[in-house]
Amino acid sequence: MEIYTSVFGSNKFGLHDWYLDLLEARPHGQLLKYNPTLNETVIVIDNLTFANGVALSKDEDYVVVCETWKFRCVRHWLKGINNGKTDIFIENLPGGPDNINLAPDGSFWIALVQLTSKRLGFVHTSIVCKHLLASFPRLINLINSATKSAMVLNVGTEGNIIRKFGDNEGKVISFVTSAVEFEDHLYLGSLNSDFVGKLPLPSAE
Repeated sequence: MEIYTSVFGSNKFGLHDWYLDLLEARPHGQLLKYNPTLNETVIVIDNLTFANGVALSKDEDYVVVCETWKFRCVRHWLKGINNGKTDIFIENLPGGPDNINLAPDGSFWIALVQLTSKRLGFVHTSIVCKHLLASFPRLINLINSATKSAMVLNVGTEGNIIRKFGDNEGKVISFVTSAVEFEDHLYLGSLNSDFVGKLPLPSAE
């Protein structure tokens, strides 16, 4: 059994220096494949823009990896006529995709962090702002809206959005980074909260 994982965000900056990767805005992420029998790790996809969550399809014929700073997920084919090829699974998402998990019906749950603030866009037009934020990382909280709200998407096997749930003002839960479906409920993990969220799922039909 081979295991797929991503270099969390960046192979240049550490976990706690994620904001430096955001400021540099260059593709330092990778999708890796580990073979425990051979004790061997190989690079499957290189030059990803903040590689994040990874999920195998239900039939294990492709793997999806999130690119947070590009607001998209890419798909790498493992079987069939497209074996070895990489394409875009879904793009132009309403937030930066974090973790992605396979749902029981073969669709995917994607947790989005809200990085759509215009102020973040302004930072990338100013070298002075980038140097200032790199020197004083606490300032990133003044322009970063990621921790203020929550959003998760249910995405079909063709990259189509089926359902969307959100807490725009973060009244119940905010900064959701993972969503797992189990027995008709969605369990939500948050970096802001000291609890696991539980959301009953209505029928998608």
